[in-house]
Order: sequence, then C-alpha cells, then structure tokens
Amino acid sequence: MTQFLPPNLLALFAPRDPIPYLPPLEKLPHEKHHNQPYCGIAPYIREFEDPRDAPPPTRAETREERMERKRREKIERRQQEVETELKMWDPHNDPNAQGDAFKTLFVARVNYDTTESKLRREFEVYGPIKRIHMVYSKRSGKPRGYAFIEYEHERDMHSAYKHADGKKIDGRRVLVDVERGRTVKGWRPRRLGGGLGGTRRGGADVNIRHSGRDDTSRYDERPGPSPLPHRDRDRDRERERRERSRERDKERERRRSRSRDRRRRSRSRDKEERRRSRERSKDKDRDRKRRSSRSRERARRERERKEELRGGGGGGGDMAEPSEAGDAPPDDGPPGELGPDGPDGPEEKGRDRDRERRRSHRSERERRRDRDRERDREHKRGERGGERGRDEARGGAGGGGQDNGLEGLGSDGRDMYMESEGGDGYLAPENGYLMEAAPE
Repeated sequence: MTQFLPPNLLALFAPRDPIPYLPPLEKLPHEKHHNQPYCGIAPYIREFEDPRDAPPPTRAETREERMERKRREKIERRQQEVETELKMWDPHNDPNAQGDAFKTLFVARVNYDTTESKLRREFEVYGPIKRIHMVYSKRSGKPRGYAFIEYEHERDMHSAYKHADGKKIDGRRVLVDVERGRTVKGWRPRRLGGGLGGTRRGGADVNIRHSGRDDTSRYDERPGPSPLPHRDRDRDRERERRERSRERDKERERRRSRSRDRRRRSRSRDKEERRRSRERSKDKDRDRKRRSSRSRERARRERERKEELRGGGGGGGDMAEPSEAGDAPPDDGPPGELGPDGPDGPEEKGRDRDRERRRSHRSERERRRDRDRERDREHKRGERGGERGRDEARGGAGGGGQDNGLEGLGSDGRDMYMESEGGDGYLAPENGYLMEAAPE
C-alpha cells in the first residue's frame, strides 16, 4: 500500500544515514595502566589529629527531651503569670461584680447562642430578677458560656439553686451554683488554678469527663471555714432528701415491676390451665363420642344380623338378594321350607359374611366423612366458649351421641327404617340417609 503514497509522504518513511564511527577519546578504566599501585592508610596516619588536642564530644538533644523541656518552660511561665494575676485579683473590688453576693446565682455551661432575654425568661419562674450579667471574651467579644443572675430576694435564689440545676436551655443542660468569689474565703477562679470539678486536674487518667457542683473535692482540701455554714447544711440536707426520695421511688418501682411480673405469670398460668382443661374436655368428649359411635355400630350390625336371620328363617333362601348374574331365587320347594342344611348351613353363613363385608366396605367412606364433619363441628363449638361447648357436648352425649338425624326416633324408629330397606339400598345409621347398595 505504501507504493501508492505521494513522494512527500514516502520521504517521511525513508531511513536516515547510518551513524559514523568515531574512535574513543581515552581508554576505559580497565584498559588504563596504573603507574602507582593501590596502598593502605598507613602513609596518612601522621596527618590525623592528636586525641589529646581534640575537643570533648557534644551530645544532641532528642525530640522527646526537647518537647519535655518546652512543656516545663510553659508550665513555669504560666505559674509566674498566675502568681502575678493572683496578686492583682480582688473580687470585692471588681467593677463587674455588683450587687449582693448572697442573692447572686452562677449559671455555667450556657449555650453560646443563648441570649440574656432567654435566660431571663427561664429563671424568672423562680422569682423577680434584678440584674443579669453575661460574661464575654475581651479579645473576640464572643460569649464565654456563663453568667451571673442577681435576684430581688434571697429565697428566690435558693429556689433557683435547688431546682434549676441541670435544666436544659437551647439544647444544653446548665450548671447552677452560688457565687463563690465573694462568699467563700480563699476561693480562686478556674483561670487562676481554682474552681470546682475534676476536668483539669492532670492527665487523662486523673481528669473526669463530666463534673458538677457537687464535686467539691478541691474545695474541701483548702483550709479555712466556710462563710455559708447554714447554706451548706441546707444544701446537704436537700441532697440527702433527694437521694432518699430517689431510693424510695426505685424501691417502689421494683415492687411494682415484681407485682406486674407475678400477675403476668399468674395470668399465663391460668390461661395455660384453661387451655389444657379445654383440650382435656375435648379429648374426653371425642373419646365418649367415639365409644358411643362404636357401640351404635355394633348394635346396628347386631340388628342387621338378627333381621337377616329372621328373614332367612321365615322364607328360607327366597329372601336372599339376587346374585350378580341376575338369577332368580330357587323354587325347589314351597315357601317356608328350609334347605338341606337349614338356616344355619355353610352356604347361608358364607353369604351373610360376604354381604356384611361388602356393606362395611361401602359404609367406611361415609363413616370417615361423618367423623370429619363431626370433628370440625366440635372444634368450632369449642372455640366459641369452653363452658358452652362442654354443656353442649354433655347434652349431646346424654342424648345419644352424634347428631345423625335419628334422635327422637328411638329403637322402634330405627327398626322401622331398617325394616323398610329393600334390595336397592340400606340406611346408614350415622346420618340417616338411604345409601345405594353396590351390585354384589
């Protein structure tokens, strides 16, 4: 295909000129002849420095040592700053701390989006508020998350102190405490190494994640009596009362749960016992009906046998059913004359057995169908009511067993039905219907 390309394109595929061979400028390293052989360092030992004149070795600082050194330096600087601020800190001369300290409530863990009006609405339910001071950052101007609320009356402050702790405001549960800066001797704020709680005691093995106003371990270690002994007693008494109330509520709830469990177990046992009683009554009724059905079946067979024997004795072999070939009954003698073997001859007995066997086979399917119907009827009756089902079962058992349409007829009525049967069929005792007899 390339022969059909134009010359300008064929020129692109033309091979270049071969690269000309140029002799190397110098020999390879293995081809060079070294005038001086390799030697050791012995000739250069005299050039080394004398160990006595060498300076002592310097040890470099590792990364862990550098971080530890910086941490110590930071702690020392912070301690110096805290000492300087402690000398200047005086809560009684603070211009922001105004009003009566024993009527002022300290609220911490406030949502940064919570406004002063929101705090006023939430805390006015305990009493009239005189002043609310929310603390903001001096550098950024953003809220610090805590505020001071001064009430008109001291009793309102005590009420808020007891009931407002843990109250959820704007999705956060606040911490409520009294103002300790002007009421507790030796008190220091958190920024100066004081405060309550154990979230900043040390490392992760010492600090706790959640602290509250009841965690006064730091304050208890400080010397000096509390200026609020009656308030502390009231707070401790109220705390003990709340704990006892919670214990009573828990015990009451445990007793209620145990009582509910006992009632539930008793109801389940009663229900199970009623179910078992119904099952036992159903089984007894079923067995009683089965026994009565069997007894009626035996009585029916006995009556049929007696009727056949009676019919055979009165008319000889003339009353026998016609055979399958359609032969007429024998007329060897006058009516009423017995054959050579009599009514109990072997031929008559064999015919009776065959006839009984065929009738039992024909009625087996009907009896099974009637039993299934009766079982379904009893099952539905038992679901409607245990007592009602048992009464009806007892009434049915006393009245003659299954409802087959023959109650009230008595033995005479059944005999009447049996006597009226002909060669074309027979009467089933289970349901009182006339069944067609299969050709023998």
